[in-house]
Amino acid sequence: MRWIYGWFHVEPTHPWLILVVLLAIPAYLLARMSAGRVVFSSLGALPLGGHTWRTRLSWLPDALIALAVVALAIALTGPRAGERSARIRREGIAVMMAIDVSGSMRALDLSEKNRELTRLAAVEQSFERFVLGGGSGGLRGRPDDAIGLVAFASYAETRSPLTLDHGNLVAAARQLTFARNEESQTAIGAGLELAIQRLADFKARSKIAILLTDGESNVHDIDEDTAIDDAVKAGVKVYTIGAGTKGLAPIRVPRADGSSELMQTEVSIDEALLRRIADRTHGQYFRATDHAGLVKIYEAIDKLERTVLEDNRFTEYRELYGRFVVAAIALVLVAFMLRGSALRRLP
Repeated sequence: MRWIYGWFHVEPTHPWLILVVLLAIPAYLLARMSAGRVVFSSLGALPLGGHTWRTRLSWLPDALIALAVVALAIALTGPRAGERSARIRREGIAVMMAIDVSGSMRALDLSEKNRELTRLAAVEQSFERFVLGGGSGGLRGRPDDAIGLVAFASYAETRSPLTLDHGNLVAAARQLTFARNEESQTAIGAGLELAIQRLADFKARSKIAILLTDGESNVHDIDEDTAIDDAVKAGVKVYTIGAGTKGLAPIRVPRADGSSELMQTEVSIDEALLRRIADRTHGQYFRATDHAGLVKIYEAIDKLERTVLEDNRFTEYRELYGRFVVAAIALVLVAFMLRGSALRRLP
């Protein structure tokens, strides 16, 4: 319950005491029943047939008494106006992004309409919008969430720990590069396990991991099922993304003379594994076959994992109950003055 008082938003300290306002009705009725009647043999003896401005306004002192009760009831609720506010940060969620940086992420099937982008560049761009907000989609940013970044190919490594410093996080994402040829296999289990480890000991209301890959797991130093079990134990929900079109995808291959040519590479994503990871951790699996689809996936995750971010709360208040007490006293005094003078009931 709030009232608008002047230019301030006024809130009561004890709102339930507003029920005292119900006493205004019996107060008005009792005031109307008070003594002050004179018996006449005929109404014709009264001036103007008994109807004067005094008789027409005879109810006014009684109404002022009722209004005084209303003012007193408001005073009892302890109305106060906030004068100084503070930005209150509420607990957010922890998000760990695990991105495949193997050589196949050079494919160009996630390019924008008028700009050539590798899969990795498209993912970096979408992840940045997910973190900071902006762009043409519905991404609003995650200012209150701790977010980290893991990159994996033949092995996994942390590129950014869970942090609220999203500027440095985005800088780390922009610096992602493709794994060297000898390290360009895909260890999905290692990438997932490292993300889970970073989330396990972090205190947050909710913990999620987003794992993006464009291939099949062919390095099993860490078993995928073991990583899934660890995610379940740590209470981490995993969203998985299969990046890449179906069939063949274009990839730009450098030539010896410094130029490059487009070739076709086969797309082979282990969707069964990605679905299993998502299902067992109560997450969701997505497939991105173009740039717009990738952006929509991040928008979907953004909506699924939303928390109240910040709130403005008043830390200093100005008490206003005194004004209503003064108003109540003034109304009673005016009522008695009118009843004893212009609107007295006895001639």
